[in-house]
Amino acid sequence: YRKNWPIFLMLVPGIVYFIIFCYVPLYGVTIAFKDYKLLDGIMKSPWAGLKYFKMAFASNDFWNSFSNTMIISLLKLAFSFPAPILLALLLNEVKNMAFKKVVQTISYMPHFLSWVVLSGVIISFLSPSTGPVNLLLRALGHDPIFFVADNNWFRPVLVISSIWKEIGWSTIVYLAALNSVDMELYEAAKIDGAGKIKQTLHITLPSIMPAITVMFIFAVGAIVNDDFDQIFNMYNPAVYKTGEVISTYIYKIGMEGMQYSLATAIGLFKNVIALVLLVGTNYLCKAFDEYALW
Repeated sequence: YRKNWPIFLMLVPGIVYFIIFCYVPLYGVTIAFKDYKLLDGIMKSPWAGLKYFKMAFASNDFWNSFSNTMIISLLKLAFSFPAPILLALLLNEVKNMAFKKVVQTISYMPHFLSWVVLSGVIISFLSPSTGPVNLLLRALGHDPIFFVADNNWFRPVLVISSIWKEIGWSTIVYLAALNSVDMELYEAAKIDGAGKIKQTLHITLPSIMPAITVMFIFAVGAIVNDDFDQIFNMYNPAVYKTGEVISTYIYKIGMEGMQYSLATAIGLFKNVIALVLLVGTNYLCKAFDEYALW
């Protein structure tokens, strides 16, 4: 520490940031256990115990948003998680570096745009009157579909748009892992007569399994942490039944309904579930494999 103190000193801004914005606000969690009054503040607000947790668990709207969160997140986990792995494997086989860089650049670009912008693009693209998708459907003799206002289509739109936005950025991790694979393994496999598929199954995937495992643990831990920006900018009253998730429900009752204690209680419950999923997934990965976060 004495020898490298300038390097450790560079950690101070990051540590101060997390203390101020992540640890100090933890005191606000006590709002979930109090009848919080804005004018009285946290300290003077009367204690309520588990009143607001019971109120949340007794609400059909809460369970509807919870079930929607789990369904949408599991769909994203099933389709969005393997997508960047597949793209990384495909890009790894591309020998034309110019073409490879173009594909990478195009796939990265949506990540740097906010959901405010992308949701407008998606809604316009899927418009039942002027969107190219519905114009094509009309040309084929089908009736137009209002994708973002149809309960049957809203979840697929969320999953597909999420893949489109993040597939390129998530690929970076796997491409970095692929660059560390020993090329002599492939040469030995070729000598033994192994084709591309067998090389991928027996060399490539096992070699990048540590990266896949870590990313999977993070993905499972984030199941209940739904993408608020995406859903809030894309959903509407017509799809509340299938599109209302915990974060948008918290926003409604907290920011719009000013029920701060109830909103905090639901948020705390969500974070506890996320912690359980993260620790549980890490334990299972460590039990069945040697790779885990700790």
